[in-house]
Amino acid sequence: MTTPGTAPLVLAVDLGTSGCKCALVAQDGTVVAWAFRPVALHVEGVRAEQDPEAWWQALLEAAGEVLAADASHRGRVSAVCCSTQTEVTVCLGRDGRAIGPAFSWLDARGAAAVARRVRGRWLNIEGYAPLKLWRWLRLTGGAPSLTGRDAAGHMAFIRDEQPAVYEATRCFLNALDYLNFRLCGRLCATQDSILTSWVTDNRDPSRIRYDDRLIRALGLDAGKLPAIVHSTDVLGPLLPAVAGQLGLPATTPVVAGAVDTSAVAVGAAVPDYETHLYLGTSSWLGAHVPGMRTDVRHKIAAVPSAVDGRYLALALQSTAGANLSFLRDRILYHPDELAADEEHPAVYEALNRIAARVPPGSRGLIYTPWLFGERTPVDDPLLRAGLINLSLEHSREDIFRAFLEGVALNTRWMMEPFGRLLGRSPGTIAAVGGGAQSDVWCQILADVTGQPIRQLAHPIQANAIGAAFLAGVGTGALRFSDLPALRRTRRLYEPAAALRRLYGDKFEAFKEVRARLAPLYHRLNRVPATGAAA
Repeated sequence: MTTPGTAPLVLAVDLGTSGCKCALVAQDGTVVAWAFRPVALHVEGVRAEQDPEAWWQALLEAAGEVLAADASHRGRVSAVCCSTQTEVTVCLGRDGRAIGPAFSWLDARGAAAVARRVRGRWLNIEGYAPLKLWRWLRLTGGAPSLTGRDAAGHMAFIRDEQPAVYEATRCFLNALDYLNFRLCGRLCATQDSILTSWVTDNRDPSRIRYDDRLIRALGLDAGKLPAIVHSTDVLGPLLPAVAGQLGLPATTPVVAGAVDTSAVAVGAAVPDYETHLYLGTSSWLGAHVPGMRTDVRHKIAAVPSAVDGRYLALALQSTAGANLSFLRDRILYHPDELAADEEHPAVYEALNRIAARVPPGSRGLIYTPWLFGERTPVDDPLLRAGLINLSLEHSREDIFRAFLEGVALNTRWMMEPFGRLLGRSPGTIAAVGGGAQSDVWCQILADVTGQPIRQLAHPIQANAIGAAFLAGVGTGALRFSDLPALRRTRRLYEPAAALRRLYGDKFEAFKEVRARLAPLYHRLNRVPATGAAA
């Protein structure tokens, strides 16, 4: 029997928008150590970028910290596996270096380039030529986003507007693919990291492959696309230089891993139809399903996942926890004349305590959490956040709770079409991500959505745990069927029946606010030259 102090560990890497977490995770999902390094996001208008080298340095620093925490850790590492943000595009040059910054999933510069490729001259459905849309849906289960905020949009923009960069690019990589390349030198993409390039035939989940017609439809060169592998494939050992930097054996295997949505699903709820809610910078509802499905109107699809033979149904919300960091960094502790030298304290726990003092409903205050537009159930980059019904009777305490309720109301809005796609009620929902650490927010989510919320034991580490499980499956230490028994619950939050009517009425008002204000937001935020948000 393996003793706890000698059990194998996975070095799990979790690269999100805000930075890179590295964790040492045992095969049963126990997190032994973890560290975080921030990475800057640069946003200017529709441009949103990050420095790939900053990702790599954050990985090395965070990994170095967890490996140095105990002298025995390095000797116990059995594999390295990554989980990353997705819909990110790196142009890799022929010298193995990134050409300029990476396009973030928030970057909407590709909207016009995508429109030129997907629209017809006369008849369009939801902005797409009918035949083109039919082909994309039949083969991929989705289609390039008209917002331009996916890999298809990024590559189309580079092809049209940055021809010198396009020609110099050896390979287009997602963030996951780039980290794997830096770790082991192999150029490849997983079946989920390549998804939003929208150039693959996804009808057989065990054999995702490129489709020449879709590649031509986007005007891309097939030679600039990486080979496709499975999330549980062993890509090879660490590069000798990387092994030396980390102090790990050069034989340490690198398992392909998955993008954040897929990795979270592996860590949170593997069985078919079991739903989870991720609350991070962005948010999503997800559940594994046996077949490929698409709801075009509400922008929900079941797409290739990290689990063999299964698809992952997803409904995506652009900004969730980003609303709280916006409140903290731009309102409460913005470095201007009011707080020129004030350090940012750890305010989230205080916000939760304050929000708990406010009665449900935030005394009639409604917050719409669309700081960067929305994706589901409407794909509208021009929507914006706002406080509705603010009066002299309100205080900032009400605003704090309204922010939490606003994200919960938006989650309920997503949940309606998501349940229809599943063909059943989502039932008890596993909550993961940094926001799921909040007891107050979990209860608000239960009350607003009317669904029980299961708070997992280590919600902020769900990505890393999912990556570790994928490494376990890839190296033969685990099977996917073993994972449900390894999931640990901290607490179950039941919806309060007494609040059903209050939040039902507030939900209807929330949807009405969107319907009434959307035309105004479109007029205020549209840029005639590109059709994208200002």
